[in-house]
Amino acid sequence: MIRNQSLKEKSLKEMITSVQAGDEYAQNYLLKTYQPFIAKCVSEVCKRYIDPKKDDEFSVGLAAFNEAILTYSPERGSSFLSFAKLVVKRKVIDYIRYVQKTPIAASLDESYDEEQMENPSEIIAVKEIYREEQEALHRREEIAEFNEKLKMYKLTLTELTEISPKHRDARDSAIHTARILFNDPALKEFVERKKKLPIKALVKKVSVSKKTLERNRKYILAIFIVLSNDFVYLKDYLKGVGK
Repeated sequence: MIRNQSLKEKSLKEMITSVQAGDEYAQNYLLKTYQPFIAKCVSEVCKRYIDPKKDDEFSVGLAAFNEAILTYSPERGSSFLSFAKLVVKRKVIDYIRYVQKTPIAASLDESYDEEQMENPSEIIAVKEIYREEQEALHRREEIAEFNEKLKMYKLTLTELTEISPKHRDARDSAIHTARILFNDPALKEFVERKKKLPIKALVKKVSVSKKTLERNRKYILAIFIVLSNDFVYLKDYLKGVGK
């Protein structure tokens, strides 16, 4: 009881700072106190009454509100509650899309969200967080797909970290070799069919020795896989390298 009275004397900003510093008591206090606010935000998305005890959407909103507490920064130029409202709505929208497997009308671009913002910078801030989260998700998905492709060549991500050329010149040379493989229809077909390097044919087209090709063959194959697939983020690392 004494602790509750102490928290009530603090401003919302002070309590958020305490939570971000590891104060679990303040965190639980905020999550309990702002349940009506969370339910209202969720209700605005779902267009119906939300029962905190029964509706899964409320649980999603509660988790989103907690995320907002942990990630909020006043330097973004928005009030916490405006920031939290947009985070909660975004998470609930994502949840509904996931459950229904089809887009719903509500989105971050809808006017009712932006009109309720106190400062245009908070819209930018939350959308930037959303963009970063989506990009991180896509990167993870791409890495997972890349890992599956590697298995077809009996390679692993762990193995790649161990056998990747240590020197920049060696890496550039290996990437250049992979580009030659990818751009030569006959060599490309051989690699895709045999899942190995055509060493004898390749040594005639590059300026490195057979021994070097053998030593870097796994790395070359990995780069070849990247070039042969629609890996947006992985290809970004290869821009301007090995050409």
